[in-house]
Amino acid sequence: MPEVRKRVPKRIAQTILNSLKGGVVPRIGLPYIAVGRKDEIAALLHDVDIISEGGASFRFIMGRYGSGKSFLLQTIRNYVMDKGFIVVDGDLSPERRLHGGNGKGLATYRELIQNLSTKTRPEGGALNLVLDRWISSVQAKVASEQGIDPSAPNFATAVDKEIYKVIASLNELVHGFDFAKLLEMYYRAYVDDDQETKAKVTKWFRGEYDRKTDAKKELGVNIIISDDDWYEYLKLFAAFFRQAGYQGMMIMIDELVNISKIPNSISRQYNYEKILTMYNDTLQGKAKYLGIIMCGTPQAIEDRRRGVYSYEALRSRLTAGKFSRDGARDMYAPVIKLEPLTAEEMLVLTEKLADMHANLYGYQRTISEEDLATFIKIEYGRIGASANITPREVIRDFIELLDILWQNPGTDVKTLLNSDQFNYNQSAAVSDKKDDGFAEFTI
Repeated sequence: MPEVRKRVPKRIAQTILNSLKGGVVPRIGLPYIAVGRKDEIAALLHDVDIISEGGASFRFIMGRYGSGKSFLLQTIRNYVMDKGFIVVDGDLSPERRLHGGNGKGLATYRELIQNLSTKTRPEGGALNLVLDRWISSVQAKVASEQGIDPSAPNFATAVDKEIYKVIASLNELVHGFDFAKLLEMYYRAYVDDDQETKAKVTKWFRGEYDRKTDAKKELGVNIIISDDDWYEYLKLFAAFFRQAGYQGMMIMIDELVNISKIPNSISRQYNYEKILTMYNDTLQGKAKYLGIIMCGTPQAIEDRRRGVYSYEALRSRLTAGKFSRDGARDMYAPVIKLEPLTAEEMLVLTEKLADMHANLYGYQRTISEEDLATFIKIEYGRIGASANITPREVIRDFIELLDILWQNPGTDVKTLLNSDQFNYNQSAAVSDKKDDGFAEFTI
């Protein structure tokens, strides 16, 4: 008797199938298509518990393009938001770096803050929501725990006292005094319903002031977030979010390859030095309630000439020990290397996608389990597929197959799978990608 699968809502099914066919990871519906990665997820969730208890963590996720790095990142992102964490995530690019003049470091900070997400606002842009929620929760706490009526004359004073407790706890951190001053300013504007001042403070928190004179003129503070110190403010935010009732903050940065592509070796080294600072902070206890995950390809991390390992201080900290090997990796090591999904795991995934496709377009599934096994056998039967095949390639092929079968009702599955054209396409894909070690591209 076939297993009864949970029906996927059509809106989510449409998003999942369209995203996967386009080669990108959907932001919703991941539990419906999750397979494998059990050990990797367990290791990262172990970090989450440490962070919520006041610790910090730093992990690299390493895998080839299409191997599932972004999928794993999104899975963890959704999980930690459900657990009460705030998540900031972003991709590096030629214009967004960890260190760089002309606003390139600050551009990364702006991207992260713009994507600030919570369980109730998973799509990003949640900074004001978090600040407002903090103030209203303090007001509710004063009303319930101290039994003071909000209309009573001493209510405002009691709320002030609680707000200043949080603000005072930040003063001892780097840049904490100015950060606390801005928080107080936001609180005052919230109480007075001064939307203009709230907008200006939010603009400052987002790193959108380019000159100190503008910040001084509009807010009376003589400091702005810059290329050099943006990471210090993320540490401040992590401490503040904990005080505001969240479990902690997770920073997720993808596309590390963009650092290895920086042509100037000194600029690259400065970026790797920034990673080293962040790594040391988390391991030495200088950061609290903060988790950092960075994703990159093997070349972006392991290349001794341009990758993360070209910076000796990082290479000596991150390289695997003598006992780690394929099939027996230390999942608590700083670098999690994604191994290819097995043929069995991909078979489970294709079955889920076949059911989802049939449900979305309202037809009785015609592709049998035997057909699915044949499809997987052909995909994994290619030369070098066991090491080089990625889930992205298999999934895109499979969704295309489902679309063709649905749009052409007279097409026979077995004929299509065994056609020279299908087998030729697979072989050509392998020979085209016979890795020269440096050919990198994004599908």
